[in-house]
Amino acid sequence: MAEEANTSTKKRKRAKTIKYIDYTLLLMIICLLGFGLVMLYSTSAYNATLKMNDSAYYLKKQAGAACLGFILMYICIKMDYHIFMKFAGIGYIVAAVLCLAVNFVGTSSHGSSRWLYIGPVSFQPSELAKIAVILYIAAVISKRPKAMRQLKYNIRLFASILPIFLVVAYNNLSTAIIIAGIAFIMIFVSSPKYAPFVLMVIGLALVAALFVLGAKGSYRMERIQIWLNPEDYDSGYQTLQGLYAIGSGGLFGKGLGESIQKLGFVPEAQNDMIFSIICEELGLFGAICVILMYILLLWRFLLIATKAKDMFGSYLVIGIMAHIALQVILNIAVVTNTIPNTGITLPFISYGGTSIMILIAEMGVALSVSKDMQVDV
Repeated sequence: MAEEANTSTKKRKRAKTIKYIDYTLLLMIICLLGFGLVMLYSTSAYNATLKMNDSAYYLKKQAGAACLGFILMYICIKMDYHIFMKFAGIGYIVAAVLCLAVNFVGTSSHGSSRWLYIGPVSFQPSELAKIAVILYIAAVISKRPKAMRQLKYNIRLFASILPIFLVVAYNNLSTAIIIAGIAFIMIFVSSPKYAPFVLMVIGLALVAALFVLGAKGSYRMERIQIWLNPEDYDSGYQTLQGLYAIGSGGLFGKGLGESIQKLGFVPEAQNDMIFSIICEELGLFGAICVILMYILLLWRFLLIATKAKDMFGSYLVIGIMAHIALQVILNIAVVTNTIPNTGITLPFISYGGTSIMILIAEMGVALSVSKDMQVDV
């Protein structure tokens, strides 16, 4: 009996709670962001000089948004992440209302209305919708984990994000796809039954195929045709120039700042197409290094999710991991013309004030969860 008691005591001692944040994750975030700012300046300096008469215009705006993001990150780290569970439902509704408001009082850019102005400050509510869906799904799963064993409850939970999906999809289909993907992955991970999800994916693929086939002559069908034959359409210019940039980079690239395609050939290169400039300047070696950085980041999220103190914290980090993974995969797929062109940014690297601010705040949530990780020592 005494030996059993000693063994039990030893096991309890082995499982300890970390009381400090995951500094490895923090270092990875800072490295990615630092690299992103360097590449953003390299990519945007020419365009910024022509348009704004200031080569560092985009760099300054991105750095300012990143500073605000770090303030939000600090607040999230200091807070108990469980407080988000109380306001997850309200946050979801607020995000949906803001996304809806864009359709009526939003500011247009490149043919789409995606921005709201509050005084001198503009932001994209669709970026806020991503974190709102993560919080909402994580809260629902953690409150009723046993119900997730039922397919009908899984379908009901997924259907509950359709309102915000449809509102966002009206002006920003690419972000709506990300939102649906985040929800799908979180629900998939929470369910012990995988077969229904395989059938669901097959069903969604058939619906998408019918959607495309029934869209002959429409803008959607044109995008598919541009994807298949970009050289036959004027709208395929950006795709072709991006591919030229990737191909001309070779193994080690032309050197930092030496890109030719960024000199007006790739439109708005600092946004969705920045990965093509990375390939041109740093080559295949640089592109692989960037992908490895993202893989290490996702590995760290996975570690935190598996060691989280409770289910809510675990699913928060799973949602954030899904968000980053989906954006990286889809952005690189678009740049390499693996899938039709959609406006998806590369996390921490592409230009976008709201995007970088929300991303860094999300990292604060993940770091807050890491404070209570359970580890064996």
